[in-house]
Amino acid sequence: MVLGCADCCSHTGYDAIGNTGPRFGVRHLQCILVFFGLAVAYAMRVNLSVAIVAMTDSNHTNPAFPEFPWDESIKSYLLSSFFWGYVVTQVPGGYLSAIIGAKYMLFFGVLICSCLALLTPFCAITGGWKLVVVLRAIQGLCQGVIFPSTHTFLSKWAPAEERARLVGYCYSGSQFGTVIMLSVSGYIASSSLGWPSIFYISGCAGIVWSMVWIYLCASTPAQHSSITPNERRYIETSGQLRRPSDAGREEFVAHQNLRTPWLRIFTSLPFLSLLLAHCANNWGFWTLLTQIPTYMKNVLGMDIKHNGPLSALPYFAMILLTCFFIWLSDILKRNGSMMSLSFSRKLFNSIGLWLPMLALLGLGFITQGSANARLAIGLLTLAVATNSASYLGFHVNHIDLSPNFAGTLMGITNCAANVMSILAPLIVGLIVTDETNPTQWRIVFYFTAFVYFIGNLVFILFGRFTVQPWNSTSSHRQARSVSVNGPDETERAPLIDT
Repeated sequence: MVLGCADCCSHTGYDAIGNTGPRFGVRHLQCILVFFGLAVAYAMRVNLSVAIVAMTDSNHTNPAFPEFPWDESIKSYLLSSFFWGYVVTQVPGGYLSAIIGAKYMLFFGVLICSCLALLTPFCAITGGWKLVVVLRAIQGLCQGVIFPSTHTFLSKWAPAEERARLVGYCYSGSQFGTVIMLSVSGYIASSSLGWPSIFYISGCAGIVWSMVWIYLCASTPAQHSSITPNERRYIETSGQLRRPSDAGREEFVAHQNLRTPWLRIFTSLPFLSLLLAHCANNWGFWTLLTQIPTYMKNVLGMDIKHNGPLSALPYFAMILLTCFFIWLSDILKRNGSMMSLSFSRKLFNSIGLWLPMLALLGLGFITQGSANARLAIGLLTLAVATNSASYLGFHVNHIDLSPNFAGTLMGITNCAANVMSILAPLIVGLIVTDETNPTQWRIVFYFTAFVYFIGNLVFILFGRFTVQPWNSTSSHRQARSVSVNGPDETERAPLIDT
């Protein structure tokens, strides 16, 4: 027979413990810490992007601090060097987080990156831009482990019934950190603190977070000293395979140090469709954020790149819509008992990729004029903000497919996706030879819209949302899912016949 959660409790004598966790428990505290961890990580990722305006300002934003004669070519090296290291540690980060624990990977990743942020002004003044390039590449190496480790961490802590919600809230921390940094950096640079304080403040915030994290966090519920038996059982029943013990009771199967099934992963059609969706998302997202300001300045005559609050607007809207989409997902679950997990994932992924696609198509028809410039800002904000729906789509699908290798899967897809983030601006540079030519920009918009369309279409056709057989390398642990909202798929843990 197939045992569900309620059956499990009655069979094992744990009726008193139950199968629901507290409304606010240790798992929520862990997710709050992840939220702020991603916030400080992204603040350190974008701090140079905003500080470099003051660092190279010939008009002397703050004459008490040095300015540097860096041209656009040098700036491009400085701003891209972070990603040189970032793509290298994606896969190792996911692999190592499963072995030594996501707690320590996140701790060392943020802590080392924070210490390097404190050294950035010293390196710029004493070693010039070349030393800053090296420092930023090392920071990228440190932050490359963060997303894969976060996925490994959430695969242990997020109950399947709450998975999309908690993943969405956690990853919205990256937008929160970006909003804060973009909004306040201009004021910091022009104040008596000067542009070095942009790095000092973000670096100190990362160090403080690291100390709090190492004290309050644990890689798994079983390792946390203050979690209640009720909450621990709720998380483990929801998210792990179970098997009968010799005594006739069920025990939880710990999946540690499993051999990664690389060949089966790379020949898995559901995983390949997830990989393509992630690549398409990053291609479009970074094309929007890196190229639209140039388009608006040269074609529409409006410079938003050096306007901090206006640059932060899409990210702020993204945070708000993340909360809205999570609320909408919960409403649909409660009121639509026939909505399967498959439909939910595909619906929100379509919103996250195809609404930005439509916004890009709209941008292609906008001409110069103040009213049109405002419309372009609205479409840009809409495109970036609605992309947050993908947190409830492909972003959480790594854990759907394989809770045991979720960090490794995120490392693979995020590595490939960030290669797309590097290639996209280069392709735009080949297409747009005259930045004032709206026809060339229209080609960029249409091509990016096509990438969005194909990425989501493949995900709809071939994406799967049940735990895959290669999640467990032991042949006697073949996973099946029993639907919570429908007969075919579920957000509950895979169960086994006994």
